[in-house]
Amino acid sequence: MPLTPLSLETEVQYLKSVGPARAQTLASRSIHTVGDLLYYTPFRYEDRTRLGRVRDLVPGQAITVLVKVISCGPVRTRSGLYIYDLAAVDVSAGAPGGLIRCRWFNAAYLEKNRVFRSGQRVLVYGKVERDRYGNGNLVMVQPKFELLSASGESAKDSLEVGRVAPIYEAIGNLTPAVLRRLVWNALAASDGDIPESLPSSILKKNKFPARAQALRQVHFPDAGQPIEVLERFQASAQVRLIFEEFFNVAVALALKRRRMKWLPGIELRISDEVRQAVKRILPFHPTGAQKRVLKEIVADMTSPHPMSRLLQGDVGSGKTIVALQAAVVAIENGYQAAVMAPTEILATQHYLYCKRVLEPLGYNIGLLSGGRKAREKEKLKEGLASGTVHLALGTHALIEPDVEFARLALVIVDEQHRFGVLQRYKLTRKASAPHLLVMTATPIPRTYALALYGDLDFSVIDEMPPNRSPVTTRIFAERDRKQAFEFVRGKVRGGEQAYVVYPLVEESVKLDLRPAVRMFEQISRDVFPEFRVGLLHGRLPRDEKESVMQRFKAGEIQVLVSTTVIEVGVDVPNATVMLVEHAERFGLAQLHQLRGRIGRGPGKSFCLLVAGDSRSEVADERLRTLVEAQDGFRIAEIDLKLRGPGEFLGTHQWGLPAFRIANLLRDQEILEWAKREADEFVERPASQEELAAFTRALRSGWKHRYGLAQVG
Repeated sequence: MPLTPLSLETEVQYLKSVGPARAQTLASRSIHTVGDLLYYTPFRYEDRTRLGRVRDLVPGQAITVLVKVISCGPVRTRSGLYIYDLAAVDVSAGAPGGLIRCRWFNAAYLEKNRVFRSGQRVLVYGKVERDRYGNGNLVMVQPKFELLSASGESAKDSLEVGRVAPIYEAIGNLTPAVLRRLVWNALAASDGDIPESLPSSILKKNKFPARAQALRQVHFPDAGQPIEVLERFQASAQVRLIFEEFFNVAVALALKRRRMKWLPGIELRISDEVRQAVKRILPFHPTGAQKRVLKEIVADMTSPHPMSRLLQGDVGSGKTIVALQAAVVAIENGYQAAVMAPTEILATQHYLYCKRVLEPLGYNIGLLSGGRKAREKEKLKEGLASGTVHLALGTHALIEPDVEFARLALVIVDEQHRFGVLQRYKLTRKASAPHLLVMTATPIPRTYALALYGDLDFSVIDEMPPNRSPVTTRIFAERDRKQAFEFVRGKVRGGEQAYVVYPLVEESVKLDLRPAVRMFEQISRDVFPEFRVGLLHGRLPRDEKESVMQRFKAGEIQVLVSTTVIEVGVDVPNATVMLVEHAERFGLAQLHQLRGRIGRGPGKSFCLLVAGDSRSEVADERLRTLVEAQDGFRIAEIDLKLRGPGEFLGTHQWGLPAFRIANLLRDQEILEWAKREADEFVERPASQEELAAFTRALRSGWKHRYGLAQVG
């Protein structure tokens, strides 16, 4: 009986064998429609095509055999272990040597549901072993199986065995076998209604298979498809679907970039007075990379269209001073600038730095954050609305609806990855097409940059200032903690300052970790009683945080016990040593950011990583990487490989598109290819009608498919 035809937009609960309960389980993976289910693709494949005979099997083989059940039922071992045991013979003949046993552990459901019965024909797939507990017969432990009907269903009709079987990641109680059947039903029910999703010119130019064919082949490859090619995701059907996802995102970003280029912007001027003002704020001679990047930024700001630029640079490369030079250009032209930072501590650090650098030029600098007093905030908002405040620094408080600017020309978003995808957009809406400079000290591998920031132009500061010295990094085991503290003591006695960093503020009932508050008391009392020890963490009141940082900068605090609030924005050249407790608990990028707080002066600096003995191999790899590497971009590439694309950034935090089959680490070449095709498609389409039609289709399904807010 044929399945009722369904479209890709049909709610998945109406698919055969789903229903409301399973639909709710599928929804936990954002599978709401038949189309969503078809794009839930296998993460690997198993070759179950070889049908063997029991009499020919040898231990170590992974193979499929067609057998007839001769006995089955539960048994219990002396230790009380429940085993379901099945004895079977070749269907073709019950010849001597044709017996095989199959065993499943803790599988009471097989008996409860009367899954097997004597005389039944079954396809089983698994690894063949010698039966250690029997008389030397062959056995398969936990084999995959599929029951064949008495009406003569053959191996070629099976979804489980006798084919290259797709393996899906289980969803709740929906096993790979259940998902195989659901996907099969979805393909059967929608095969006549799978519209093409790529432009015909792209399809023809790149000789891609049709969408319906690609989806069927990705889930149920034809016999003869090399398993090695499928496992590398290089089969033509897989490549087509991966390309499609990258192409959709790349077109959306290209449309957005083109729209920004068309918008009328604030065309700023560069005069001798502006040049002199920019030079006056420089605390040191700029590097060649800083000069090059500033030139790129100024070229954008003096064009008739708004700038949209990403400024990347390693920790301590001098991004902030370049951003302030851009702010000076805006202010000297009679406009305002705003800098949005993710935390109060970073916003405060920027504020104090800007006051020191910019106030001598007569600029009015303001700080707006959630922790400030209501009267202070109201006064600052009045100054922004009237134009008397030239530069505003703050947290997300800057994007509150009641914050208005008189003449905002430049928006600087620092540590962009810590904001949601809409927050920088909200800040740019405070004016009519202001220039946008996005900064990050967390280096982003090129593939991620293309997927995240394809609508922005890129500038990279790839040269460190001459006052930055490499940091020597060492790993200490738990038992060597005293030795690490002695090293810190020697440095502080010599007049230098130190950080001691912990991952938690207070005690955790779940983790056996030393919290900062308790260890501050122990360090100041028992470890370094001769030194002035301070404590800094995110839960301190704003005034107290500012006071601690100022005292540390002034040298009044010699050892600062802290959480990761010092990860960015803290600049104390005399701090030359950092001890990180429970270093195995930190991510690689975070450790690199923390290490960037030292090595800011001419003296030699040291980062001491104290790590637990029971750490994982991946944690070990992270720590070794930090010891061996200094370059943030290299560290980011390794971090991506260690954690994988799903964990590297965090989809919601970065606004990363929710790719369903594409993988930014595995599919870098396809991403580059899709971006080239997308740029050409937007700038030189085969026809304007095709571009318009594809843009409409993309917009209609954008939020549902990729979890992002807008196209173009």
